[in-house]
Amino acid sequence: MTERTRAEAAGTERKGGGMIALIGLVIGVGLGLALHPDVPLWLQPYLPIAIVAALDAMFGGVRARLEGIFDEKVFVVSFLSNTVIAALIVFLGDELGVGSQLSTGVVVVLGIRIFSNAAGIRRKLFGA
Repeated sequence: MTERTRAEAAGTERKGGGMIALIGLVIGVGLGLALHPDVPLWLQPYLPIAIVAALDAMFGGVRARLEGIFDEKVFVVSFLSNTVIAALIVFLGDELGVGSQLSTGVVVVLGIRIFSNAAGIRRKLFGA
């Protein structure tokens, strides 16, 4: 029995989770636009990589949700670990003097994963 059928059998399947995420996104974007936060100079090289890693986790979560295998714990761990590992790789590259090459490598690998997940989402939604 899959997680989804277990949740349905137990009557514990959650409704409205997507609406909570959408409300959180709107609030976050609104706060960012209203407060104009400054990114510290030392953090600026790592922020784009962290965003790409977070996008990878997000697309993976959407794909897992569409395939009926989404697990909140896996998503949170994937989101945090992808972001931290990508930032650590770039930090290590900066310390070794090859930061731009490792940044490029991280973006390429995560980009491949993002497009792979996007293809899976497209296949699930459109059957193509």
